[in-house]
Amino acid sequence: MLPHRLIASALLLLAAACSPATSAPANPSAPSKPLKLASWNLEFLAARNGEGCNPRDDSDYAAMRRIVDDLDADVIAFQEAENETAAARVFDPAKYVVIMEARKGAPGGTCGGKFPSQTVIRQAVGFAIRKDMAFDRHADVTSLMRGNEQLRSGVDITLRPEGRTPIRLLGIHLKSGCFSGNEAKACPIFQDQIPALEAWIDAAAAGPERFAVLGDWNRRLALPGDAIWTKIDDGDPANADLMLADAGQPPACDPRYDSFIDHIVLDRRAAADRTGFSETLYAPGEKHYSDHCPIAVTLRR
Repeated sequence: MLPHRLIASALLLLAAACSPATSAPANPSAPSKPLKLASWNLEFLAARNGEGCNPRDDSDYAAMRRIVDDLDADVIAFQEAENETAAARVFDPAKYVVIMEARKGAPGGTCGGKFPSQTVIRQAVGFAIRKDMAFDRHADVTSLMRGNEQLRSGVDITLRPEGRTPIRLLGIHLKSGCFSGNEAKACPIFQDQIPALEAWIDAAAAGPERFAVLGDWNRRLALPGDAIWTKIDDGDPANADLMLADAGQPPACDPRYDSFIDHIVLDRRAAADRTGFSETLYAPGEKHYSDHCPIAVTLRR
């Protein structure tokens, strides 16, 4: 397990001051309702048309908003949005409150690939939360950055929806390039993030609320014997007995890949409430508006 100083740091982080949402507090007498949590990497979502490494026009943003509307999730963890303005083009401000990490990042340079003349924009992590949901926002989990502005911090909230059980949520986007094994060039950086993530998980597992970690893990955690999954799914504390919400279901978003790198990871308490998992696919012949498809899990309360 982790050194005591890491666990102590995580516990101090979890105790950080938080700000309440604007919606009403939960009513304990209200009937329990299912809760839908989702995650979507938006692939360089820019605030303005024609910018970033996936330049879009008005019709693209409108199509992405329709996908979100059809997804009809209570909370969506998202990755690779430039700022709140960009996110609001996809998450209707009449329906969702958008919060994002405070990290400024270090955008710049050229995109390469299909758009070599385009400029790299900020890629930030955030949540879109249905406006009738009460929540607390905690300090960003900056330990995931490892002192590097290019690495994303985590966005940490406690959702307190009326008529449902509170749940702690951490939105993440880990270093890309170490999808399996430990030999890739990016693996030392990716692996350096894992103790910080495990510290958050262990502290949350020792806390009073069920939790989930959502986002682009950039890791095929479901591969048999994956070392990263084995490390974090250690059942110590007991609620760190974790579950991949996809429960072994393979992705269908891109035929090149047969294992998810986007994950919703549930603790033991949240896993007991899981009722289903889904992946939202683009229609046959439809443009892929991102190189990722949304994933979602439904909890019974």
